[in-house]
Amino acid sequence: MKKIIALFLAVLICFSLVGCKGSDKKDNYVGVITVALDKEAAPITVDNFISLAEEGFYDGLTFHRIMEGFMMQGGDPKGDGTGGSEKEIKGEFYLNGVNNTLSHTRGAISMARNGLSMDSASSQFFIVHKDSEFLDGQYACFGYVTDGMDIVDDICENAVNTDDNGSVPDNKRPKIISIMIRRAEISSAIYADITVDYSAVMK
Repeated sequence: MKKIIALFLAVLICFSLVGCKGSDKKDNYVGVITVALDKEAAPITVDNFISLAEEGFYDGLTFHRIMEGFMMQGGDPKGDGTGGSEKEIKGEFYLNGVNNTLSHTRGAISMARNGLSMDSASSQFFIVHKDSEFLDGQYACFGYVTDGMDIVDDICENAVNTDDNGSVPDNKRPKIISIMIRRAEISSAIYADITVDYSAVMK
């Protein structure tokens, strides 16, 4: 009888330890934001994004600009909003003569550009935190988050800013570990899995 009781207690302690281990599973704050890319609405933009992702361009870059209630912006090799890849692409939006009807609602992914040229988008992109339809027709939306908006919420709601433009200090930026492109076998759907380490934001 004593052996049975001892065995029961050992099992109970084991389950307690497992439960404790599971409770801090988000301590490292690494997660995946999955985006469905819409090549029909923005073919040039999607092809450019896929090309950069598959060559590893985004690996190790950060989200340098984050504004709660608006968006989180990343993909700049300089990390200050002025950088990009070696290539600039046509802005696929209404004001630039392209009938892109995708709206900048919560979860939209879109290309950043400078205010001087409609065809200045390169590598920088942003994910919309809250509906921002005022951007429609001015920026090239090219897909929507299908999974991981809880990560976007965590990042946007806990980011530390150094100015009113959403700049984030280097040591508080979420880091892009990788962007993996997946193509559906049955349909023509294309997904981007953006793996982000946002532990710096949550400290």
